[in-house]
Amino acid sequence: MDVDEDARMIGRRVRLIRKSRRKSLEVIAGLAGMSKSELSRIELGQRALDRRSKIVALANALQVAPSELTNVDVPAPGNGDNDAAAEAVHRSLMAVSRNRPGGQVLGVDELRSRVRAVLDAERQCRWIEIRAALPMLIRDLHTSIAAGRDVAELHDLAVTLHVTGAGRWLRVMGAGVELRSLNTLVARQAAERRDDPTMLGLAVWCDGLVMISAGDFELAQAELDTVTVPTNTPESMQLAGQLALCQSYVAAVDQRPADVDAALDYASELAERTGEGNAYGLGFGPTNVGLWRLQEAAEVGDYARAAAIAERLDPRVHPSRSRQSHYWMDYGRALARLRGRQDDAVVALRRSELLNALEMQRDPFVREVLGELLVRSRQDAVGRELRGMAYRAGLPV
Repeated sequence: MDVDEDARMIGRRVRLIRKSRRKSLEVIAGLAGMSKSELSRIELGQRALDRRSKIVALANALQVAPSELTNVDVPAPGNGDNDAAAEAVHRSLMAVSRNRPGGQVLGVDELRSRVRAVLDAERQCRWIEIRAALPMLIRDLHTSIAAGRDVAELHDLAVTLHVTGAGRWLRVMGAGVELRSLNTLVARQAAERRDDPTMLGLAVWCDGLVMISAGDFELAQAELDTVTVPTNTPESMQLAGQLALCQSYVAAVDQRPADVDAALDYASELAERTGEGNAYGLGFGPTNVGLWRLQEAAEVGDYARAAAIAERLDPRVHPSRSRQSHYWMDYGRALARLRGRQDDAVVALRRSELLNALEMQRDPFVREVLGELLVRSRQDAVGRELRGMAYRAGLPV
């Protein structure tokens, strides 16, 4: 295994950085709040580093950004085109942020249709369509806003596009925090110009997720605390519930269990009132609350509870193919840690891949779990399935 292959897993990258810093296992483990043996197993790929709180703790111990550990090169099919498309989106966002969008002035009907097409492609994980559409759509939409016609609706379209379209696409592509932050900044500026608490809440929800990815849990909480979304319509109620779910996840990664429960209880109460919905492409409802409970149980390391939650859910109820895929990712992560459930974990992860191959293959947590399973895999049919997934995700097998 060469150095480049070695660095494709988070644990192996931790080892490379630790050695370059000339720090011992004992020192880094102590700074990260874990045992020396746990860190050793992480570095050897015997223990998946699939919890955001632990990634942030190790990044702080190594004095690097969390993205230095999670943003690794993924030689999966089509990455070159995707990375080039992300750069094109970056240039569009840079131009818009400087009030030089450089697009065409178009009518609101045409722009609404193009935004809806992107959001539909996002729900179905048609990432190639999105990468082709985004750069010029961003430019045309903001050029049309600057022209001063139908400004209110165009601002709403802009916020929705940047949050649900560009924001999710950039996350799937593994874009860095800086680029994702620029996208949320443009969304927030549009929401502030719209001067609508619902649009501002939508932009802040997206920004909070970016801050969590950056490992700045305090900033994410502070941003979420700045908005209060009214619950006087079904749509705004769904957004308020989604913001509560984001609050619960911040508390989970920041290890504040009481706050996790309070936020989840509020989200559950709202979900009972809204039923299954999809306002702003968020898919909020009882099923989505369950999916977030599953995700948060996995984050805090309660894998038995995560598996139990998963087994009570039907992910097909959720309107987003991506979110359905995440169900199988989180379920697979939990099963991988339960005695005697390795084969079930491989099956779950394979179902995720069938739904949404690109996102599954690039997800750093899934890649870590695949790496751990590879170490423990048997030479049987399930082992071959596992090695095939690992190979497609660009892991050395």
